[in-house]
Amino acid sequence: MESQIIDDSFESTLSDQMRLYIKEIASWSFFLSIVGFVFIGFMVLFGLFAGVILSSIMGNEMMGMMGMMGPGLMSGLYLVLALVYFFPVFYLFRFSSKAKTALRTGDDTELTVAFENLKSHYKFMGILTIVIISLYFLIFLFGIVGGMMM
Repeated sequence: MESQIIDDSFESTLSDQMRLYIKEIASWSFFLSIVGFVFIGFMVLFGLFAGVILSSIMGNEMMGMMGMMGPGLMSGLYLVLALVYFFPVFYLFRFSSKAKTALRTGDDTELTVAFENLKSHYKFMGILTIVIISLYFLIFLFGIVGGMMM
């Protein structure tokens, strides 16, 4: 349906100003994706070594009181968050790589793939935002219900 809305006379040529903007966007998205990958690496490392780190910070007495809720849960949480965070960062990286290639070679197919990855990045972030807002709402709701029951 959307393809019928697009005018067939539309030319896929980019002006010099548009190329400049895409080049700058690709550079910044490349930087942000590299920083994202570094932080994902830190999250994975922390997730793998959370038990050791937490026990050295909190001491063995506190770790004994926390039981299974401590390092195991913390490790799992960080590893899951790293996995979730990987996908939008990967899409952003692919956008920057494909956009740079498209500008260098003048290939419209590469530019289309670049913007497809950018769309996927924003779609993922939008869905993630909806999920997080829903979780906040549920936590708030359970907090109110729990407070009323006390």
